[in-house]
Amino acid sequence: MSDLDRVLARIDADLDRSLERLFAYLRIKSISTDPAFKNDCRAAAEHLAGDLRSVGFSADVRPTAGHPVVLAKSNGSGNGSGRRVLFYGHYDVQPVDPLDLWETPPFEPRIATLPDGRKAIVARGAADDKGQVMTFVEACRAWKAVTGSLPLAITLLVEGEEECGSKNLPPFVSAAKAELAAEVALVCDTGMWDPATPAITTALRGLVYDEVKIKAANRDLHSGLFGGAARNPIRVLSKIIGSIHDDNGRITIPGFYDGIRELPDDVKGQWAALDITPASFLGPVGLSEPAGEKDRSLIEQLSSRPTCDVNGIWGGYTGEGSKTVIPAEASAKISFRLVSGQDPDKIRAAFRAFVRERLPVDCRAEFINHTGAPAIALDWNMPQLAAARRALSEEWGRDALLIGSGASIPICADFKRLLGMDTLLIGFGLDDDRIHSPNEKYDLASFHKGTRSWARILAALAA
Repeated sequence: MSDLDRVLARIDADLDRSLERLFAYLRIKSISTDPAFKNDCRAAAEHLAGDLRSVGFSADVRPTAGHPVVLAKSNGSGNGSGRRVLFYGHYDVQPVDPLDLWETPPFEPRIATLPDGRKAIVARGAADDKGQVMTFVEACRAWKAVTGSLPLAITLLVEGEEECGSKNLPPFVSAAKAELAAEVALVCDTGMWDPATPAITTALRGLVYDEVKIKAANRDLHSGLFGGAARNPIRVLSKIIGSIHDDNGRITIPGFYDGIRELPDDVKGQWAALDITPASFLGPVGLSEPAGEKDRSLIEQLSSRPTCDVNGIWGGYTGEGSKTVIPAEASAKISFRLVSGQDPDKIRAAFRAFVRERLPVDCRAEFINHTGAPAIALDWNMPQLAAARRALSEEWGRDALLIGSGASIPICADFKRLLGMDTLLIGFGLDDDRIHSPNEKYDLASFHKGTRSWARILAALAA
């Protein structure tokens, strides 16, 4: 029996004790957004650091301007050719409101049987992200218990502010560059394709979020006295916004698509075989027809193509009853989801130029920069990706999918920008885990086989 076989057997035998350790972690009310839980966040960090020390890591709770981070390190067995990986996760959780919709108290974890017969761990943080973090910790524990060492060197960085923006993490990462140096980063805060099909997220869309305000007259005007003669900022703004997309769903801002690379044919073929349909994806939210680029498949629209969306628009009188005014200003918040090859600064500048070029006489534009982050895309030929994919496929008995995500995880861009490090996003969450909602859950199979998966991945990366 190989070392890996013995490690997997240990994970199976230790499942009940692994759940006890996870439950102890889940009971800590580490809600980062509410100052009332500051001490609980500290307690969660101390708890995790203590658990990692019990596995043989050197672990510290490091201060930041907000909640602390846990930084832990362990060397490998020597068979990993000096390789080191950096694992990232977060110990903070979302608020539990509305509390009355929870079937049981959110910080009293339990095993529940779902209507389809699956077993699940129910508690706040079960899937996002304590349960996911513990799949990795338990894999390390099993390797240490069986062989006395890890197959390669590991650094863990677990923060306490992911749910409130991680604003203090980039300065910490920048200051700790030397301590965080590694070959590749591992993140377990994503999901599987379905309960039986593992996935690696190879691309995350970036983000540009801008606010634009169009101003005209120096005050609101009576529409009876000035209507027909005075510029209406709402009309001006809506016309500009309406011109961002053409009839085929393409974005008309000059240079918007510069630098974008096409998906490899094999990835396109893999995605096509997934057979995501408008009925299956849009039907549950009451929609029927994709609104993106007409020459792109639905999954491309969702995962690998850039977007522009108006997230809010306002101006003039919006209260009860009527007030006949031509407003002095109108505003909108607009977000762009970017893909690999697009520069957030260039996209922001191009959007602002697009707006200014369309302003009529007597109108001016003001902008507020809310946020921006580049997209992340892995080299599909990178050896660590191939190794992790093989390990997942061996554990789950079917090919692990390489998928893109329409979401943004800024820390991955920070790892690339500050540490020069790519990130493998390997998670075991499911679409029905109810993260950020009442009755959050994490499938027992996700926890158990997720732990086994990490044991295999560590061995594969070491090899």
